[in-house]
Amino acid sequence: MKVPFFSLEQQNQQFKSEILNRIAGVIDKGDFILGKELLEFEEAFAQYCNVPYSLGLSNGTAAVYMALKTVGVQAGDEVLLPSATYTATALAIIHLGAIPVFVDINEQTWTIDVENAKNKITSKTKAIIAVHFYGNPCKMNEIIDFASKHSLFLIEDAAQAHGAKYQNKKVGSFGSVSAFSFYPSKNLGSMGDAGAITFQDESLLSLAKGLRNCGKNNQGEHVFPGFNYRMTSFQACVLLSKLPHLDSFNSKRKSIASFYKENILNSKVQWQKVQEDGEAVYHLFVLKVDNRNTFVQHLEKHGIGYSFHYLVPVHLQEVYKDFNYKVGDLPVTEDLFSRCVSIPLFPEMTEEQIQEVVHVVNAY
Repeated sequence: MKVPFFSLEQQNQQFKSEILNRIAGVIDKGDFILGKELLEFEEAFAQYCNVPYSLGLSNGTAAVYMALKTVGVQAGDEVLLPSATYTATALAIIHLGAIPVFVDINEQTWTIDVENAKNKITSKTKAIIAVHFYGNPCKMNEIIDFASKHSLFLIEDAAQAHGAKYQNKKVGSFGSVSAFSFYPSKNLGSMGDAGAITFQDESLLSLAKGLRNCGKNNQGEHVFPGFNYRMTSFQACVLLSKLPHLDSFNSKRKSIASFYKENILNSKVQWQKVQEDGEAVYHLFVLKVDNRNTFVQHLEKHGIGYSFHYLVPVHLQEVYKDFNYKVGDLPVTEDLFSRCVSIPLFPEMTEEQIQEVVHVVNAY
């Protein structure tokens, strides 16, 4: 039996009619930008995350940039972040002229290691980004204490963690500003690029709205340098249709992950541990394996899809070479990225597909 790494076919068909009906209404009204559907989604997503404010944006990279820009990170500031993340997290920092300071991860949970971060604080440190990697919430009580002690802005990168919880509180509700991506494969996925920020401080609202809309104020005047980071009404329609089902999607992901953990019995593979008091949503189920090349050849032979998230740690990528990181600087991250393989996990998987994945992994 062949098992794809990921498939949106069934989900697309499930929501096709509802989404088309919503989009038809947008076309009839000609309400394509910053319209009624976006306002409805922002309100619904803020409510889902248990925060007062949410702003829809063009993509998740824009969301990280907006989060940092909104709290005042500027050129020359240092921002702590794990190297175990997607490159967009760090790109947002360097586009501000700020300096990414890469931190290692915990060996078990693969999220930012606060003890390692403590060694990298300087007088220039302005913020820390908590990346809820693969859908696993960070140990937020430690990060909050650390940020408070050093007067740092706390940014959450929740691009892979829609609906995850720490101490029964949704991610996206801890940080000064939090960033989400709705890339199609995410737990809450659009049908194109889209993103959002969430926050609790009303004083940030007008600034954030202006930043995403070319620096406009409420009177329509361009009063500061902003960007065109607006989410389209079409993507808002998609997200409005899917958001009420997000918890159901996540529940299925958790069920599959639990089955994997209970039934994969192979000492050659390891997986990410969930934080104590954490509730992961398993955007990805990633194995750390001995001899990755041999393992993926084994998967290919038996028709099991896979992917790599990710092959090169961010601190060792070419675009960040000017920051002078070298192999060995972040050993836990480097070990993970040299051995990680993502195996199939999506809500529409059948029982037979799930069992086949387990069978093949156990046979390695």
